[in-house]
Amino acid sequence: MKLKIKAAVFAVLTLSVLLGAVFVDMPGDRGMLSVATMAHKEAERISLSPGGVAFGVKYFTKGALVVGLTDIETATGLASPARDAGLAVKDIIVSIGGKEIKSAEDFRLAVSGSGGNGIEIKYIRDGSENSLTVTPVVDRTDNTYKVGLWVRDSTAGIGTITFINKSTGDFGGLGHGINDSETGILLPLDRGIIVDVEITDIIAGKKNAPGELKGKFDRIRKGELNINCEVGVFGKFDEIPKNIENDIPIGFKEELTTGKAYIISTLDKGKPEKFEIEIEKIYNDSGCTKNFLIKVTDAALIARTGGIIQGMSGSPIIKDGKLIGAVTHVLVGDSTKGYGIHIENMIDGMNG
Repeated sequence: MKLKIKAAVFAVLTLSVLLGAVFVDMPGDRGMLSVATMAHKEAERISLSPGGVAFGVKYFTKGALVVGLTDIETATGLASPARDAGLAVKDIIVSIGGKEIKSAEDFRLAVSGSGGNGIEIKYIRDGSENSLTVTPVVDRTDNTYKVGLWVRDSTAGIGTITFINKSTGDFGGLGHGINDSETGILLPLDRGIIVDVEITDIIAGKKNAPGELKGKFDRIRKGELNINCEVGVFGKFDEIPKNIENDIPIGFKEELTTGKAYIISTLDKGKPEKFEIEIEKIYNDSGCTKNFLIKVTDAALIARTGGIIQGMSGSPIIKDGKLIGAVTHVLVGDSTKGYGIHIENMIDGMNG
């Protein structure tokens, strides 16, 4: 599913919100390329269909994510075998006693069926696989074996498609990864599907109170996810969607300038709409997802949503006729402002 872009040199957060950011102007140029290099990049420029379509995500993790540790009331007092053995929040449990763990139910059954014997748990921490032995204890409240862990195996949410490759059905969305809402960890993907979503309510954003899109998920699968990374989610439609936008060229990060632009988002009218924004600042060496500052200037959008709200992540940003990036985050202190990501960064994440 790779998009063939060879010349660009790319910089290599469920559905997240940036809490309280401080913006700093970055001095100097933005890494402008030579005329010869830009000519080479121009020869490799591709065109994509901008999305703007809301979609529902049903996401299942690879393994069971530890989201909490707890004490168990036993006949002899409180105990926490998992904590004592060294397990911690954000660990990802991948097997117990040699059996692969794909869900929270797999984890529960493995522990409850241990008979109180020590069990080997393999887990991933900071990208490395480790193992340890935990001995379950009997919880006197329900007479079952437990180790004192809360785990999670799936999530769901609403986002926005950023682009579609009409020749292949490949797509990218969100502009940031799907992270666990409690731990902030990027959730490892086992499998995921996308479905259509009907927006049923808009909770407008206010100062220190992020808004969100609420919707009803369709039951029919529309495609699959195969990548969840820092710069977005990527996958493939089962069938090319109808009535999508015409292809437009991508814009390289070196071409980006401040000024008027627009985003495409789907709200409660059930179809993508265009809204005016202003690109206020461009950041150099700003990481993968927070590359430039945007401000919503469209009065109609502000009246309906207060600005940028959860669920709009991934809304494509168009400037000077080019697809230059996507909306990624909203500022909680000012819902009319947020971050955008360079489209090149998303394509780089899609290509692995």
